[in-house]
Amino acid sequence: MVQGLKYRHRLALANFFAEALLPLGQPRPAAVLLPMPLHVRRLRQRGFNQAVEIARPLGRAWGMPLELAGVGRALNTAPQVSLPWKERSVNMRGAFRCAASFVGRTVIVVDDVMTTGATLDELARTLKMHGAARVENLVVARTPSPD
Repeated sequence: MVQGLKYRHRLALANFFAEALLPLGQPRPAAVLLPMPLHVRRLRQRGFNQAVEIARPLGRAWGMPLELAGVGRALNTAPQVSLPWKERSVNMRGAFRCAASFVGRTVIVVDDVMTTGATLDELARTLKMHGAARVENLVVARTPSPD
């Protein structure tokens, strides 16, 4: 289903995934939802950001703002899915830029899949450098370790 959303443009699945995440509870006040940013080239290629499509209904349901402009991809990294697990964290180093201040705020990062956590870790590091007091992750699916 995740691949259907991401690669076959089945955008209705984003609402299904958001509905599945809703019971996890409304995040704290003063929190902001941040869909995992895509590099502009990948966004142009795909035509949409699947994390944005999942985050929008969550933001509406929880009455929370989405951060869509202040954080982005600085590097057009190789797709994580194409790399061995051990190379993924190196691939993400310095991948994000941040022009927003998150001082004292909780940032809820929304993404479709977490495999090694390297992308989420690097984004959290960037957000904390820009003042985020706490970074939480909401992901639709978790890839099991190959071990």
